[in-house]
Formats: sequence, C-alpha cells, structure tokens
Amino acid sequence: MTTDRSARRRFLAFVASSPLFAAAGFEPGLLSGLLRGGRDADRDLLDLAGHLPVQESLITRAQDGLDVFDFEPVARKAIPVAHWGYLAGGTDDDATIAANRAGFDRWVLNPRRLIDVSRIDASVTFFGTTYPTPIVINPVGSQKAFHAQGEVAVARAARAKDHLMVLSTVATTSIEDAIAERGGPVWFQLYHQSDWSVTKQMVQRAERAGAPAIVFTVDLLGGSNRVTLLRESRKDTRECTRCHLGGPPLPGLTGRVDAADNRRKPNLKGYEKLPPQLERGTPTWEFVDRLKQTTRMKVLVKGIVTEEDAALAVEHGVDGLFVSNHGGRAENSRRATITSLPEVVKGANGRIPIVCDGGFRRGTDVFKALALGATAAGIGRPYIWGLGAFGQEGVEAVLTILRKEFELTMKQSGTTTLSQISRRHIAPA
Repeated sequence: MTTDRSARRRFLAFVASSPLFAAAGFEPGLLSGLLRGGRDADRDLLDLAGHLPVQESLITRAQDGLDVFDFEPVARKAIPVAHWGYLAGGTDDDATIAANRAGFDRWVLNPRRLIDVSRIDASVTFFGTTYPTPIVINPVGSQKAFHAQGEVAVARAARAKDHLMVLSTVATTSIEDAIAERGGPVWFQLYHQSDWSVTKQMVQRAERAGAPAIVFTVDLLGGSNRVTLLRESRKDTRECTRCHLGGPPLPGLTGRVDAADNRRKPNLKGYEKLPPQLERGTPTWEFVDRLKQTTRMKVLVKGIVTEEDAALAVEHGVDGLFVSNHGGRAENSRRATITSLPEVVKGANGRIPIVCDGGFRRGTDVFKALALGATAAGIGRPYIWGLGAFGQEGVEAVLTILRKEFELTMKQSGTTTLSQISRRHIAPA
C-alpha cells in the first residue's frame, strides 16, 4: 500500500511539473501545497490532472483544419522565433490582444427561426466593386518572414476566393506585383515618411499601379512598446544581416517607417531624389487634407476608435474608416475594437463605410461587428497562420472556414443579406 501511494505521489509530482499545468492557469503554490498533503490532497491533484488541456497532434494538411486556431500551432512551429514574436506580440504586456478577443464575449446572438434562409447573399460593395464576403484581408507587413511566397501567396488566395485585400507599405511584395497576382483591385496601406516628397511619390505610385484606395494608418504615430517582439528576437540566433543590414529590424517601435535597408521592402524603394520636404512633428488632420489633395484614390483612415475622431474624419472628407488598435499592437488601452465600434459608427453617422478589425477569429465575431454597424471585418493573424502553415493553400482554407462560419451564423439569425443584420440580432451578454 505504501509502495503504491509512493508511486502515485511520484507520478503526480511529475504531472505537476508539466508545462500544461501552467498553460491551464494553475498556480504553482497550489500544486506544491497539494503535493505536501495527504490522501485527500492526492485526490484533489488527480482531479486537477483530469482538467489538463489535451495536446492533440498538429494538422498536416490545410483541408484538415476545422477552425482557424488549428493553423496557429502549425505556423508557430514553421516560423522562426523572432518572426513569430513580431507576428504574435502586442504592446506592453499584450493585454489589448486579449481584450480584443474578450470583447466579443460581451455580446450574444439572438437566433431567429422559421425564416427561409435557403439562399443568402453575403456580398458587400466598396466604391463600386462588389465582393462576395465582408471579410477583408488586412495589411500585415513582411509576409515573406512567414512564408517564402509571402504576399504573392496571399494575393493568389484573395483572387481564388475573391476577397478585398489591403497591402502594407512594408510588404515584401510591391503594389504592382500584388495587383497582378490578385488579378483585381488591391488597396494600399500607407505609413507616412518623414519626407513628404517621398510619401507623395509613394501615393502616386500606388495610384498608377491601379490601387483604388489608400489606407492611412494612424495608430502607431506615437510608437509602441513591443516587449514580446524584443523578447522573442533575443532567442533567434540566425544571422539577420542576410536580410536586414545593421541587425534585426524593430518594426513599429518608433511609429515611423524610414528604414535604412529596404532590400525586402519594394514599396519603400525606387523614388526620385527630390528637394526634401521634411514633416514637422507627427501628422495631424492637415496631413489627411494633403493626402486628399494629392490623389484621386479614395482615402481611408485606419486606427480610429472614438466618436470624436470619426466625426472629424467625416468633416475632413475621409472616404472610410478602420476601427483598429493594430491588433493590440498600438496603444495598450485594454479596450476591444468591438467595444469602440458603436462609438465610431455614431460619429460617422452612416456617411462612410467602416471596417472593424482586431481579434476576429470566428464567423460569429464578424456577424457581431456587422450587427453593431460595421460594413465589413478585417482579419490579420488568422490568414498569416494559414500562410505560415501551408502557404496559399492555408490562406484559402482560413478564408473558407471563416466564410462558412459567418454564413452559417447569418442563416441561424434569419438574415439573408448583410443589410438585414442589425442590433436586434445580438444582445449584451
């Protein structure tokens, strides 16, 4: 009997040392106390062990993914650790990333019955172009850090599934090549340069390439404190100078993209040396006015989270907004974008389209955003998980899953078009 109990205690001590306990959120102090206890403590520890998360095998084919979360561990295994830190991290303690996800739990669905939903139309129209889904492929920089084909694979997936795609200034594929691979319109996301003459040429280049809209990102103008990025980059022992002269890059830390080495950032290269027109301070609404005067493209602003700024955007002639906190990578507000969305909708007052992004992982998330007044929802990390795991095939699989979930939610809610989705289809949790 004593031998059996001793063996059981050794086994439980081994289980208690498992990282799965930490992953499950159990306190080490609680476990050590149980190990020092008697037979009742053994029973309690066995009960805790029964609640450990199960480590399932990773999917090996894109078509085996059941939800977007199936792609995350596969991508993490495939992507270099420093690059993963860039993708996964936020600012400070990453609390706003968690807040973005938790925000969706504040709302529940109100399913409706006995409505004919045999045919639904999930299409959305932006500036004269119609897409079959309101799920937007948001800009994510440096995609060749996650897969050799980078944005090319994503553009091809966008073409195959007919999604609106927005290309980052710091993409590792040019706007010209992205539009060619997409076979249709690609919006261009803009990080301003310290020299207006360069920013202006960048905007004009996007317009010549055929981009119908430019998305000026404003939530990083003050920089951000990317602790996870810095911490994970220290674990990477590779020689970064093959891609980045002067050592590893630190994107987003300064709020400015004026890299000295742009070998892998084609949208930052090839501009004529003109007399400099240096910016004074960080951009204000005057900068937005300049953008509007510089281009015939539609000008949207990304990073708006308040009613006041939404109203100012309309006042300055902005053509659309992205409710965004950069996926939790900008300010550490700990405020979900889905929480900010109703304020922005009120400020815009129905005059311009609104895309909401930040933490979208399920079709139900997309539905809740549209019920709160968004025109569409943007995704970032999920399609990069697909890219890092399986390339273009992975991106297409992620898009397919999200669209299937969203359209199923539409049917369960008795809505056959996006215009029918409203606040009456959701309720506070």
